[in-house]
This record gives sequence, C-alpha cells and structure tokens, in this order.
Amino acid sequence: MASTSTLELQFTTEMGKTSRISVYEPKTDLTAASIEAAMDQIIASNIFSGTGGEFTGKSGARIVTRDVTEFDLNL
Repeated sequence: MASTSTLELQFTTEMGKTSRISVYEPKTDLTAASIEAAMDQIIASNIFSGTGGEFTGKSGARIVTRDVTEFDLNL
C-alpha cells in the first residue's frame, strides 16, 4: 500500500471565496504556529491569486493522507 500526504492551506479571497494551495509530502514536524507564519507570509507577499482574487485571510490548514492499494489482476 502506498501512502502520500498533502498539506492543504486554505485562504479567503477578496471576493469572499476560498482558495487552496497544496504542498505535497510536507515535513512531519510541522506545527500550527509554523503553518500560520507561512500563511501570513504568503498573504503579505501578495504573489498568489485565484479566481476569487487576491488572498486576504486564512481560513484553515490540514494534512490530507491518501492510501492506495493495488490489486493484482493477473493481466
């Protein structure tokens, strides 16, 4: 079984929508404080924007883990 994890950073935009940035295979020792600081830097740098406009705030962060099990079908 193969397992992958993704850090999903969720931002609010100037149009009131939610936009996400995904970081594949994040460090395992992340803290809420370090994630929040990184999100603050992303907002302050103003280099990302989505269909809802520029990022204006943080709406959440989470680690998403995905497990994949392959089946041998004797093909």
